[in-house]
Amino acid sequence: MAGGPSLPGALGALGPLLDRYGYLAVATLITLEDFGVPAPGETVLIAAAVYAGTGRLNIGVVALVGFAAAVLGDNIGFAIGRLGGRRVVERFGRYVWLTPARLRAAETFFGRHGGKIVVVARFVEGLRQANGIIAGITGMPWRRFLAFNALGAALWVGVWASLGDLAGAHVGAIIERLHRYQYALLAALAALVVGLVLRHVLRRRRERTPR
Repeated sequence: MAGGPSLPGALGALGPLLDRYGYLAVATLITLEDFGVPAPGETVLIAAAVYAGTGRLNIGVVALVGFAAAVLGDNIGFAIGRLGGRRVVERFGRYVWLTPARLRAAETFFGRHGGKIVVVARFVEGLRQANGIIAGITGMPWRRFLAFNALGAALWVGVWASLGDLAGAHVGAIIERLHRYQYALLAALAALVVGLVLRHVLRRRRERTPR
């Protein structure tokens, strides 16, 4: 696979890994990242797409491997949250202000809006790695999580694989610009979550207030 142009910018560090392991590197790093391990999953997807644009990998296979790894990683995170996360939160959550009452409120909120969060979280650093675990802890039905997770993974892989394949050597500058807007997206998402939680709390309070 070696012999083509070098990867631009920060992607260059992944060149030797892709040269040696190819699609296996893509599958492994994306899977690890998606259940919380600090691995460059999104970066390797973009780097592999750039490689595909130079003929060293097949973009269809990159997209398929990336999608399967993203779904698998998030479902491992979901299983971790479902099988062990609640006990950990109930035991240690008070040290980070996550009390059982707040966890129950999160369960209600995630049950109503979890699907949207799972899809959007795929594009937000930090949320991408944690959304499966959170969904498992809060008791989101697995089939519902799987459907929205697959949708988010398909959109995520489609955007970044297409960008890397088409942009080629210019992808580094494009990524840097897009990451500037990521924080604005995260702030907007946080504001939306706070607003929805407040609306839910006020509605419950009105329902409990005697008329």
